Amino acid sequence: MGEWYNVEVTDSYGSKYQNYFETYVEAGDWIFSVWEREDWFNSVDKDELLYRAIQDCKKIDEENNITKIM
Repeated sequence: MGEWYNVEVTDSYGSKYQNYFETYVEAGDWIFSVWEREDWFNSVDKDELLYRAIQDCKKIDEENNITKIM
């Protein structure tokens, strides 16, 4: 009791991640979640993601009465 698993993982882009978990199962689940997000990112349309992000920013600006992005 009281010991933690130090988990380090590197994705195919060379991005490094580190986290600590109380159980072996949690550590393994986290590793796979990092890799699953990478697979998802590789399969989506990057232009569509950028467009949606810009639209969300425009909406936030409008809700906060900030000058609109044209």
